[in-house]
Amino acid sequence: MATYAVGDLQGCYKSLRRLLNKISFSPDCDRLWLAGDLVSRGHRSLEVLRYVKDLGDSAVCVLGNHDISLIAAHYGVIKPHESLKAVMKADDREELIDWLRHRPMLHFDHELGYCMAHAGIYPHWSWLQAQQCASEVEVPLRGATVQRWLEQVYGDEPTQWNNDLQSYERHRFIVNAFTRMRGCNPDGSLNFTIKGTSKDHQQNGLYPWFRLPTRSLLPYKVVFGHWSALGYRNDNQIISLDTGCVWGRKLTAVCLDDDIIQPIQVACK
Repeated sequence: MATYAVGDLQGCYKSLRRLLNKISFSPDCDRLWLAGDLVSRGHRSLEVLRYVKDLGDSAVCVLGNHDISLIAAHYGVIKPHESLKAVMKADDREELIDWLRHRPMLHFDHELGYCMAHAGIYPHWSWLQAQQCASEVEVPLRGATVQRWLEQVYGDEPTQWNNDLQSYERHRFIVNAFTRMRGCNPDGSLNFTIKGTSKDHQQNGLYPWFRLPTRSLLPYKVVFGHWSALGYRNDNQIISLDTGCVWGRKLTAVCLDDDIIQPIQVACK
């Protein structure tokens, strides 16, 4: 059995199937970790949702910002991206959205020594805090008042974590940290303005979240996506997997069981 982690799909269904063929993925014996953003911008989000859902326990997907946006669009909180028309018209939309909103914010495997979150793990959280924060927002996302909750958690503020944050402000920060984070100011506050490479962040006085000097040590190496300008990166702390498939670059997988991690890629059109 092998465990493969794959970067952001964003509706690129054909690229996903070509990548899975390349690694000879078998749902009967292998496991697939998907780093979030299954949908949006690409034109086959519906096929991606149906395929990953049908994989059942063979696949785990953490929620990305585009996945949250699709859920919000389903409930009329925001307008859907134009690439999501097929999803919004699908007869099984209700079933797919219900499945999607029950995906986790954070996933980990103690034996493998890896955890996964779409944008990463906020650098000032301990591992226990990260687990607690993920569980905290999963409850309303899966609950009966999800529409009202989503109406309140969209926004950029607050950008600084505080243990005393309450209610929607607290949840807004948690969702943003797990799904939108890239660069941090030296004090650990989130910056949503700069979206380029890590060099662009450094030139603006920012740190990539995983390079913040005051970052808490975690017991697991973090697998994440979300940052296509960063591209593939692998060091002793993180594996970055978003290599811009939807922008015509590559879709990337890694086998987490391998002693030496090497990217496995297909070109995307």
